Amino acid sequence: MRRKFYTLDVFTEAALAGNALAVVLDCDGLDAARMQAIAREFNLSETVFLLPPRDPVNTARARIFTPGLELPFAGHPTVGTAVLLAELRAPEMLLRQDVAIVIEEGVGNVNCTVRHLKNSAARGSFLLPRLPEYLDRLGTTEAIAAALGLAPADIGFGRHQPARLSAGVAFAFVPAASREAVRRIRLDLGQWQAAFGKQELAPVFVYCSEPLDDSRHFHARMFAPGMGVSEDPATGSAAAALSGAIMRFDRPADGDHTFVIEQGFEIGRPSLITLGLEVSGGNLVSASIGGSAVIVAQGIIEA
Repeated sequence: MRRKFYTLDVFTEAALAGNALAVVLDCDGLDAARMQAIAREFNLSETVFLLPPRDPVNTARARIFTPGLELPFAGHPTVGTAVLLAELRAPEMLLRQDVAIVIEEGVGNVNCTVRHLKNSAARGSFLLPRLPEYLDRLGTTEAIAAALGLAPADIGFGRHQPARLSAGVAFAFVPAASREAVRRIRLDLGQWQAAFGKQELAPVFVYCSEPLDDSRHFHARMFAPGMGVSEDPATGSAAAALSGAIMRFDRPADGDHTFVIEQGFEIGRPSLITLGLEVSGGNLVSASIGGSAVIVAQGIIEA
């Protein structure tokens, strides 16, 4: 059957940057094995398959696949899909006002808002359907450094320590002492399990507090060999879970906080992710992920 698809670049205002995404429309009749095969064909970090919502009050249901497996939730597919749906279904409304989109994902309903300001790319944001949770510590500093091709002195900054956190997808979070250390990373997959646990080739998010631009807050890279993604240009689900590390190690004051995470610069796909936190009584009340997205291409796939 012939199905229409679009590709978008997400967490960027310009095409051919950010994190590329494929979205396949009208996917009734496709089973998980076929979706996985199509995702391998696109060979992007994620491919989204859109289906009618289970609850008709919602906009759409989305299944999200990396080249290696299905995910219950992911950030750049959520932002990109919300922007695409707003552009396709309510283009005139989007010129006048924000458009609300509700996407059913494996993690639950994800409430999104799409805004299109004059002379800029459309911008999508969503509230985290699940607040981050701390899961456990990682291996020793020496083991983590060995897996990343770094020295033990390259691991850690401030009060930040390596930890595993999840806001729907679990990541090993590794704070790095400098941007230069982040740049020097060379993976040693033979050391992966000792550093990051028994999960086969667990995804790892490495971040530091030395961004390229002082208006931003963190510089990051993400590696997910077990998902079939050697390095991801922008990882919204990891940025979502990073809110847990910020709460645990930085203990921000009550109020609203905004952090900008830069990622993908080492692989020529510069990306900017906006993380919003609402803190009350010392606790994280809500968090959001946002960024721009642009439609790059469209076509037909035989599926």
